[in-house]
Amino acid sequence: MQRGIGRTNFITVLLVICVLFQTSCLQSVPRQGKDQNGRVLIGFSMDTLKEERWATDRDLFVQAVRKLGGDVDVRISNENGDNQNAQVKELIDEGIKVLVIIPHDANIATKAVQMAKAAGVKVISYDRLVNNANVDLYISFDNVEVGELMGKALFARAPKGNYVVLNGPTTDNNSSMLHQGLMNILNPSLKTGDIKIVKEDWVEDWMADIASNDIAQVLQKKQSVSAVFCGNDGLAGGVIETLSEQRLVGKVMVVGQDADLAATQRIVEGQQLMTVYKPIGQLARQAAFFAYSMATGKHITIKATINDGTYNVPSYVLTPIAVTKENMVETVIKDQFHSLVLTVNHFSTFWLITSAVLS
Repeated sequence: MQRGIGRTNFITVLLVICVLFQTSCLQSVPRQGKDQNGRVLIGFSMDTLKEERWATDRDLFVQAVRKLGGDVDVRISNENGDNQNAQVKELIDEGIKVLVIIPHDANIATKAVQMAKAAGVKVISYDRLVNNANVDLYISFDNVEVGELMGKALFARAPKGNYVVLNGPTTDNNSSMLHQGLMNILNPSLKTGDIKIVKEDWVEDWMADIASNDIAQVLQKKQSVSAVFCGNDGLAGGVIETLSEQRLVGKVMVVGQDADLAATQRIVEGQQLMTVYKPIGQLARQAAFFAYSMATGKHITIKATINDGTYNVPSYVLTPIAVTKENMVETVIKDQFHSLVLTVNHFSTFWLITSAVLS
């Protein structure tokens, strides 16, 4: 004889029914661009939280919008362009007034911008530019200058020799701007032959394992390497892991960007030459101000522009900062991006960079 539904299963079924009912109700009632407390609603579509910095961007942006009087619905696409577009559609259906997007793929995200504009939603391209989309505002750091700062640091320590260049993915518009900045510094020496690029890659999804394999392939060929340009600190970490296995850490100059906690620790220990610090607090708070202003009908005037491949869109860029062991205290520590503990023994002073702090 078949038994009836047990108490536990009955409760489970009831909970599922309740969840489905609540979901149906939420989807059928537009929020008209405001949260339950009547605050203007802004959508924040993010690519990933894989790199350390992005959680900081998220938290600071949300804090800043809420302080201004708005609210934020955050969606993470987990490095999937199609998923990001689907999530943007959900945000639009929810009734957001402004979409702030960090595109996973600069080309795929064009569709997300088009959907938003068709619905009358303003769009801010945050940190990374969406191609051919005519966003209402692009806000980031001067990424060409970021590449130049990295190139200058490498060239100062390795004016001659073999270079390995590990760019970010081609789907990220910043990768090409970083590369442009690097080439601005290296081109004269590339033409004379003082510097030779023996390996170059555009690393898919900023995967450290690929960067690690790239440098391993060069070393397996018994090629000497003087310097490695890494598109971010995550790639630098992968490279340095491989260099460590070959006892080449500190002998090969490695640079990255983002001032990740692990990277600042490596710089203090002499494993990584430098990183580029981009004051995320400034970026997040300024983006929050622009987003809230747009959402509440205020006019924003930005004279500078950047070409997205088709359109010249308003561009607001901030200044990046080169960080080395020598200026660590005056930069990331002073800004409370990371904190510092000094330990002294009879032989030397150790710098311990500890977890990131939200300013």
